Amino acid sequence: MTALPYKRVLVKLSGEALMGKEAFGIDRGTVRRIAEDVIEAVKLGVEVAVVVGGGNIFRGSQIAGMGLSRPAADSMGMLATVMNVIALEAQLASLGQSARAMSGVAMPSVVETYTRQQAMEHLAKDRVVLLAGGTGNPFFTTDTGAALRAAELECNVLMKGTQVDGIYTADPKKDPTATRYDRITHDEVIRKDLKIMDTAAFALAREARLPIIVFSIHEAGSIAAVLRGQAPCTLVTD
Repeated sequence: MTALPYKRVLVKLSGEALMGKEAFGIDRGTVRRIAEDVIEAVKLGVEVAVVVGGGNIFRGSQIAGMGLSRPAADSMGMLATVMNVIALEAQLASLGQSARAMSGVAMPSVVETYTRQQAMEHLAKDRVVLLAGGTGNPFFTTDTGAALRAAELECNVLMKGTQVDGIYTADPKKDPTATRYDRITHDEVIRKDLKIMDTAAFALAREARLPIIVFSIHEAGSIAAVLRGQAPCTLVTD
């Protein structure tokens, strides 16, 4: 088997990616497909960490006008991410893949509390590490949390699964003339304000010299296909 360029990767998924065609919550079939995709990547010899958002369960816009502070709303969002990783952990286990859910917000009776050392040990034992709770602090998105964890865990690349197969010059769903970048720098993404991840995440990745691959998560086997160089995507690098 041809050696892959990446030994350890972090996959960032939105909470909405778990909804499938549902309007809310977690779609069982979709979670199974994503779990199978992750397992396929592990079988390639890649160590995999996953960060999942919480937008399928809770979004700050839903409670606008209720009087909640931003820290309170962000705390609710962090709890939603924990529910998502528990579901993904259970699905991976049912398919025979060892996995560990960890949270940046301590709740030891539910999931392990995240520490860099423990996460690295899990990865070294070929366990999929599922990271919830963002950075453990309000005012930071799960995209920024993913960039932080990828840098901490010395991942070779951050893989951002999205609705489309890369970064485009404009929204391809709205502009039929939009074209996909095969390769672009962190600085160009920030300067052109290409909204695939928030600016803080790109800036952190740039400082850590962390490449980012943006790809579509909606096709079965997409994670492994990208790792093999067999699927369309955009590489963000220096």
